[in-house]
Amino acid sequence: MTKWVYSFGDGAAEGRADMKNLLGGKGANLAEMASLGLPVPPGLTITTEVCTYYYANGQEYPDTLESEVNQAIAKIEKSVGAKFGDKDNPLLVSVRSGARVSMPGMMDTVLNLGLNDETVEGLAKNSENPRFAWDSYRRFIQMYSDVVLGVDHYHFEELIEILKEEKGIDLDTHLEAEDWKELAQQFKAKTEEELGKPFPQDVREQLWGAIGAVFSSWQIDRAKVYRKLNNIPEDWGTAVNVQAMVFGNMGDTSATGVAFTRDPSTGDNEYYGEYLINAQGEDVVAGIRTPQNLTKAAREAAGATLPSMEESMPEVFGELADVFDKLEHHYKDMQDIEFTVQRGKLWMLQTRAGKRTAKAALKIAVEMAADGLIDEKTAVLRVEPAALDQLLHPTLDPDAPRDVLTRGLPASPGAASGEVVFDADHAEAAAKEGRSVILCRVETSPEDIHGMHAAKGILTARGGMTSHAAVVARGMGRPCVSGAGQLRIDGKAGVMSCAGREVKEGDIITIDGASGEVMIGEVKTLQPELAGDFAKLMEWADSYRKLKVRTNADTPHDTSTAREFGAEGIGLCRTEHMFFEGERIIAVREMILADDLAGRKHALAKLLPMQRGDFIEIFKIMRGLPVTIRLLDPPLHEFLPREEDEFEDVAKAIGASVDHLKRRASELHEFNPMLGHRGCRLGITYPEIYEMQARAIFEAAIVVEEETGETVVPEIMIPLVATRKELGMMRAVVEAAAEEVFAEKNHRVEYMVGTMIELPRAALQAGKIAVEADFFSFGTNDLTQTTIGISRDDAGRFLDEYVKKDIFAQDPFVSIDQEGVGELVEIGAERGRSTKPDLKLGICGEHGGDPASVEFCHRTGLDYVSCSPYRVPIARLAAAQAALKD
Repeated sequence: MTKWVYSFGDGAAEGRADMKNLLGGKGANLAEMASLGLPVPPGLTITTEVCTYYYANGQEYPDTLESEVNQAIAKIEKSVGAKFGDKDNPLLVSVRSGARVSMPGMMDTVLNLGLNDETVEGLAKNSENPRFAWDSYRRFIQMYSDVVLGVDHYHFEELIEILKEEKGIDLDTHLEAEDWKELAQQFKAKTEEELGKPFPQDVREQLWGAIGAVFSSWQIDRAKVYRKLNNIPEDWGTAVNVQAMVFGNMGDTSATGVAFTRDPSTGDNEYYGEYLINAQGEDVVAGIRTPQNLTKAAREAAGATLPSMEESMPEVFGELADVFDKLEHHYKDMQDIEFTVQRGKLWMLQTRAGKRTAKAALKIAVEMAADGLIDEKTAVLRVEPAALDQLLHPTLDPDAPRDVLTRGLPASPGAASGEVVFDADHAEAAAKEGRSVILCRVETSPEDIHGMHAAKGILTARGGMTSHAAVVARGMGRPCVSGAGQLRIDGKAGVMSCAGREVKEGDIITIDGASGEVMIGEVKTLQPELAGDFAKLMEWADSYRKLKVRTNADTPHDTSTAREFGAEGIGLCRTEHMFFEGERIIAVREMILADDLAGRKHALAKLLPMQRGDFIEIFKIMRGLPVTIRLLDPPLHEFLPREEDEFEDVAKAIGASVDHLKRRASELHEFNPMLGHRGCRLGITYPEIYEMQARAIFEAAIVVEEETGETVVPEIMIPLVATRKELGMMRAVVEAAAEEVFAEKNHRVEYMVGTMIELPRAALQAGKIAVEADFFSFGTNDLTQTTIGISRDDAGRFLDEYVKKDIFAQDPFVSIDQEGVGELVEIGAERGRSTKPDLKLGICGEHGGDPASVEFCHRTGLDYVSCSPYRVPIARLAAAQAALKD
């Protein structure tokens, strides 16, 4: 029979850390901590297989599940010496989710389950603390009503605020036992008013309601969004953990906290965390109360006055420090830990690999390798390639003027400027319009996940360094300033204020997640420093990877940037991108609109020195590294004049009438330019265009070889080839131009001629096309468009729905469609090399900077990937990880 429930506690466990697929991350780690002899409250884990069963069988449970849960509950009762539902000595439990990988705050949790009108009296008597008991009961009613019964939590917060106002107090902690008792009654009445039925008193009904809510929360919107953002498969499901409650709200000798074994923002090897005396864990992560520092050093650095845990509970802090060290050495990674102190006794509630910034990930990986805790290979595998993007963009110029509005906590490093928005939906909508926004909230909640992802940065008035906003922002790589307590945010009115100054929705602000500063207006930025830990890890990565990494660059600036990031050549230089400015665009339009060969050649003669000059600069910057140059591939409509003044400029340049040019432009109009007169079709029709470009390339290569002594080997790429004959004809044009230049200059250079495989026919005919090719470069942008039959320019209107409905696991223009487009790449590679075993193969679409696509290219046996300059380090690390996973 299938085992659906696994128990843990009392120094033993039925599960292990390597059972995350079955027990979820939380359940597996609870089992492991229990086995290590750490103080873990006893509990049970309902496996992820139950979640799969639940959704496959109309939200029904396996027949034996209830009896297995009851048996495991009996073990918990025996361990803690209390009975579930007993009015004199009640056992209370928490019910939490636990997916295979951490999804902080995305799914539902219920605490203090097992309380009702009778058991709360028993809890009050046993604890000798009626205030604690009634506080716990009102928390349970509030949380259960919200999570399980669907009664919005604001109803209950409103009742608390009304009572505090009546009593003239500001803090929840100033409410007494009778106050919480009164509120518990009000909460039950509000729930009954909203639902038309009383709050459930049967503890078994409560338990199964909570278990069902956790399984159901796997499919709520915020969890779906998080899974999509983090590529977590839907069919993984979640486990459910039911665990004996321990209480941090039993008075001044009790506390609760969240901690990291190292600083998750900087990676510094020092304990990092926060705690609250006389509180439950939700108070820390929800930002309801501003927590205190864990260590004395952190308190002093923050200028805080309230004592740290190290100072207020020195003995318990010492125990906690020992646990930190034990867990980090056991798991060989920085840990994110939740703990509770109940009347001076430490209890461990969770450990998991901590979310961290890219800067911290690099520092931690390099330092752990230096200390011998992990090896270099593990260090390379430990850093998420896509996270490097956080390090590759500008930070605030420390010398730039700053109009500081206020300061908060430096919750997630990096800096961002943008328009103020107060709502997650507005943030998402603005980002889709191409606007940069800063999401400003009193505090964030899991429902804000989509807006946080869309925003350039996040600012909250409440919450600490381990609040929801801080943890999620660090995981996403978004700058975040949290706990800006002087800030008053009124989202409904669309305004926030501080010290008499107002900032309205749409105003520009800048946040600095490294300093916690919030500034009015936009602040100048500086380029990143790519040295130290970054350079060391990239050096290790380069020693393991097999794929070369090139860049897509069309200008000297992009080329220089890519070289700084470690590009080993240019995999795509798009020559049409060199023409979109000044006199160049006029000359190109003159060439396109010319009536005859003489007119085209006259215009091309103007373009030749411009192209040659660009290639000279690029060849010099690349210093002998390969440069793949794609000959002209524009849909002609991109260059045609549109406005009256544009027609007038061309008319003046070539001495023709505006009316004549408009008629000519009308003749060249295409209904579907993407599949029209472009690529090699342009070269077939007007070979003089490719002849000019080839001449510019060879003349530039000769200049650079003679001036620098560097060998220049241009790789000339013919675009949009569908047949062998097309490539053969264009190759002949290039070779003829080469021989003319070599004879004129009395200097020969090596070169290659290849093609861009971007049509399904080309992939299928690759064996024949390879006869004429020295290399193939798979243009995966157009290959995706022509294979799937979707225009990238128009797909934004509907592609999100395809991803949400799992028609595509990911946007196929972001991560290569391995089953469809990927199979064509595999076919093209195999058939091309069956003709020419040494055929050089690469890709040059935007997929070259996507880690999953890089891994696919490694498996397929390509020689290189090419991507935009800022994604070169990402591709280098992804290529190394792909090689190490073999």
